[in-house]
This record gives sequence, structure tokens and C-alpha cells, in this order.
Amino acid sequence: MARPARPVRLSPPTWLTAGLKPAPTPIPWAAVLRASVALSAPIAVGLAVEQPVYGALVSMGALSGVIGDTADAYRMRIFNIAVPQLFGALGVTLGTLVFGHGWIAVAAVTLVALVSGMISSIGAVASVSGLLLLLNCVVGAGLPMPGPWWKAPLLLGVGGLFVLLLSLLGWPLRRTAPERTAVADTYRAVAELYEAAGTPTYDEQRHAVTASLNQSYDLVLARRARQHGRAPHLVRLLAQLNALVPLLEAAPAAQLRVRLIGPLPAAIPAAVRELADAVEEGRTGTPVLDLPAPERPAEKAVDHAVRYAATVVHKAEPDPYNVDDRLGRPAALRVRARRAARAVLLSEASWRYGLRLALCIGLAQALVSLIAVPRSYWVALTVTFVMKPDFGSVFSRAVLRAFGTAAGLVLAALVLSEVPRGWWDVPVMVVLAALIPAFSAKGYAFQTAAITPVILLLSDMLNHQGFDLVLPRLYDSLIGCAITLVAGYLLWPESWHTRIGDRLADAVADTAAYVNGAFSGDDRTARHRARRKLYRDLSTVRSEFQRALTEPPPTGPRAAAWWPLVVAVERIVDATTAARIRVDHGAPAPEPAEVAAVERELRELSDGLRSTDTLVEVRVELPGDESGVLAPLRQEVLAARAIAGPDLR
Repeated sequence: MARPARPVRLSPPTWLTAGLKPAPTPIPWAAVLRASVALSAPIAVGLAVEQPVYGALVSMGALSGVIGDTADAYRMRIFNIAVPQLFGALGVTLGTLVFGHGWIAVAAVTLVALVSGMISSIGAVASVSGLLLLLNCVVGAGLPMPGPWWKAPLLLGVGGLFVLLLSLLGWPLRRTAPERTAVADTYRAVAELYEAAGTPTYDEQRHAVTASLNQSYDLVLARRARQHGRAPHLVRLLAQLNALVPLLEAAPAAQLRVRLIGPLPAAIPAAVRELADAVEEGRTGTPVLDLPAPERPAEKAVDHAVRYAATVVHKAEPDPYNVDDRLGRPAALRVRARRAARAVLLSEASWRYGLRLALCIGLAQALVSLIAVPRSYWVALTVTFVMKPDFGSVFSRAVLRAFGTAAGLVLAALVLSEVPRGWWDVPVMVVLAALIPAFSAKGYAFQTAAITPVILLLSDMLNHQGFDLVLPRLYDSLIGCAITLVAGYLLWPESWHTRIGDRLADAVADTAAYVNGAFSGDDRTARHRARRKLYRDLSTVRSEFQRALTEPPPTGPRAAAWWPLVVAVERIVDATTAARIRVDHGAPAPEPAEVAAVERELRELSDGLRSTDTLVEVRVELPGDESGVLAPLRQEVLAARAIAGPDLR
């Protein structure tokens, strides 16, 4: 008897709907309050002095500040808000100067788009700066601004500075400095990592530790760049952060020990948590540790790491010039500026993204100039937001932008049709502005849905079109998404022939070099830096793959198929670190031939990844002592080779 056919489930593919699921993140209530005040207060002041246009421009500048206010440390907030505001002022000035000049405006905005895209590749602050440069240029070229030419950038800058002032008001109320809190949180993340040893959540917690460590180093080193030797509290925080390096290196050895013997004593993660509390409270004195006596090399490594961290954490005044600086000091500002300029001008990725953005913006501006659309700057704004490089894949951003804009326009339609213009705009803006930070944490589509009605309300204060703005803006958004999908996605070969294989191949090659360096030479500082760089690179590779998972076929399915190999490479790095730590604490060192065999297999794997788009299982032999220190590493390499090939021998 034939089995009845199963009903076919008609559901959209995962890569299409992944961005529509809200991220499980808490609502940043402080940012919600700041956004409400920052965007509504200028409108109230503008109405009070009978200059609503001025209030709208200040509020528009505040919107840019709210979007860029993402740092934890107050000194970083100054940098993150003030620098992009300067670029935003430059952008609106250029846009105002070419307003109404036809094809000259098209050429000028296109050139600004090229520059914006290229500088966005430098880093997070440069990305926001490039975004505001282009956004404000598009707005200035598409909307009439009050004269003279300097008034619009001045008002926009006042709005950004108002957000900065509101951010700094909470400085005296903070119980501890953000840098100290970040370092303490990293210690707690390491304690959770040791608790997760031997469990299925170990890899997930290791990624959380990497993210926490990156954030802590970014905060501390950003302040220390020009204050080393003059700020003892920063020196102490850096020493406490560097003291985590042995703990992190011992974690893979602890993971292996749990697999072979059993759970770690609860006293170990408890001791690390106690160190986190000491960091946050600034306690000094003689540490009191109640740890079990270590017997095996892995246990000795963990014990030594905990005791070393305890000594550093409780030390009152470390020598600012002899602090354990395993990762190096940041370069001087002029050196970093020179490197950034070289990266922008000579990087293929910088030019590639800049040209893609310029092409899309040029098409958008040209289309608006050719078709009878009354200065529809919204098309170019949509292109700008969709093409922003650090929001996700271009395809998924275009789809999510369409959904988010549609949802935002529904809310905007209610506001523009039912709420009279004037003082009612103030309470409406209080509510709408609060949605921006609350929804931005949930995902790109949600952020778009929150920002859309705010921009429409501010635009209506500038050109007084009312409800008539709603449907044209929906059409403009769909046109912008279509331009981006065609000119920014379909026409570029890299959209269909993903570069994730090359990035993963680079990581595998770096892993091979790390294996060689781990067992040749005694330069521990070089090993620490190589390992730190490798984990940062692997974190970037993981982010690239997660971004690629949201692409349509063939990129998305290919990334999903290659995902196990990303995990395998991370485990190889962990196994290498565990082996080195065991050797440092008494285990016999491996033979050079055994190390060379592992390195050779990894380099062959790297070469294979560069030459194929299809994973082929390869069975290899890696002879060696099954009880030796490299046995777990060989197993991880064999597992990786079983996932991917081809066999080049």
C-alpha cells in the first residue's frame, strides 16, 4: 500500500526571512531617552521661535548623532559623534552648492559617493562618516535649504553636538568607568568559558570571549594611544587585560582535559569570577586562592594562569613602562593616518566598493533628473542605506529595506494624515524617536521601519507636502532597492562567485604558519600576537560566512555547506594552542617531522580551497604517536581534510 504523500510546505527560504526575525537583545533605555529628547527638543525650540525649518534641520543632525552613538566609553562617544558630524556638515555644504544645477549635481553627488564608499572601508567611525557625508550631500542636493550656504551645516552640526551633550550628561552618574566594566566583563566571560569546557556550548562561549576581548582592547587601547605612562589606571587595566592571555591559552588545554578525565573543579571558574569582581571594584592587596593541587600539564597550565592573573589584578601600581604588553602598543596617530590613507588609495576592496556605490548613486540621481519626479532625493537615500557595507549582504539589505520602508510608511501615513502640523509634532517625535534605538538593536529591517517615519516627518517640515509624501516615498524606495539589486548586486561577478573561499583559505594558511611557529623558537610574544591576530581573523571569517548565509543561491547554500570547515579550522587553532601549553608545562615536545606533516596538510588544504568551489572529502594519513601531545591536533586536521579537498598530491 502506497504511503500518502506528505503535504508540501509553502514557506519562504531561510536566507530570505532570516533578517525579519528580531534579535533577542535588550532595549537600551538610556539611548531611548536620549533619542526622544534629542529629536523632539529642537522641534519645540524651532516652533517657539517661529522657525520650524531651523528646528527640523537641528533635529535631522541629531538623528545622525543618534545613529552614530554606539560606543560605551564616553571619550569614544566624543570621537564617534563629533567626527562623523564634520563629514556630514561637509556633505550638506556640497549638496547645497549644487542644488538645482542638473547634471552638475548628478556628477557631484556621484563623486561624493565614490569618496564615501572608499573611506567607509577604513573602520567603524570612517564608515559612519562616509555614510553621513553621502546622506547629507543627497539631502542638500535634493531639498531647498535656508540661506546662506553655511546655515544648514551649522544647524545640522548643532543637532549632533546636542546628542553628544546628552550623552556626556550621564558621565558623572556612572559607578565605574566603561573601560573597567568592559575588562571585568571579559573576566566573567572567561569564567563562563571554563564552566563550558567539555559541553556543547564551549565553541559558542569562546566566540563570546573573543568578542568581549576585542571590545575591551579597543576601549583601553583607544584611550592609551596617547596616554601611556601618564594614566596609571589605564596601564593597570591593560595589565589586567593582558593577564587574561595565559588563561585563554590554557582554556583549550582545559577543554581537552575535561574530555579525557572529567569536569574541572568548580573552584577554577569561581576564582576567575572573583578576579572579575576585584577588577570592577578596584581592589588590591594579597590575593586569596583556594585551588586544587595540579597534577597534569593542562592542570598546571590553568593553575599557573589563574595565579598569574590574580597577582596582576591585585597589584596596586604596575610599572607603566614594564607592563606586560604582549600585543604591542598602538602606533602613533600620524602612522595610523598614513596607513589608513594607503589602504584607501591602494586597496582593491576600497575601490571596488566605492565604484559600486558611485554607480548606484549615479544611476539614482540620473534617473531622478530624467524622469519627472519632484527632486526625489529618497531614491539615492535608499541606495545609500542599502549599500552600507557593515549592515549585511547587499541582497538581503535591499529586501529588508523594502519591507522596513513599507512598515515605516504605514506608521508615517497615520501620522501625516491624522496629526496636524505644529506643536503636535513634538509629542509625536518623542514617540517616534524612541523607536529608533529600541528597534535598531533588533535588526536592519526594524531600524528602517523606525527611521522612515522620522525622516518623513522632518522632510514634511522642510517642504510641506503632508500625506502626499507617503506613496511617492514608497515608490522611490522600491526604485532605489531595484537599482541596488541590479547595479550593486547582479552586475558584479563577486556577488555570484563569492570570495568567502579565499578568505577561509587565507585563514587556513595563517593557521599553518601558527602551527609551525608554535613549536619552532621560543619567542612567546610573537606566538601571543600571532594567536591573537589569528583569532581576530577567524572572527572576521565567521562574520563573513554568517553574512553570506543570507545571500540567495548559489552563495547562501555554498556558505552553509562550507560552514563546518570554519568550525573545524577554529578547533585546529584551539588544539595547537592546547598542545603548546601542555609542552610549556611538562609534556614531551613533538618531533619536527610531525609538526611539518601537520603544517603541510594545512597548506594543501589552503591551496585546495583557492582552486575549487566544491568541497570534496579527502582521506589522508598523519602518522604520529597516538599518546603524544599532537594527537588531538592531528585528529582535528584529519576532520577538516575529511570535509574539504581536493587532494593535491
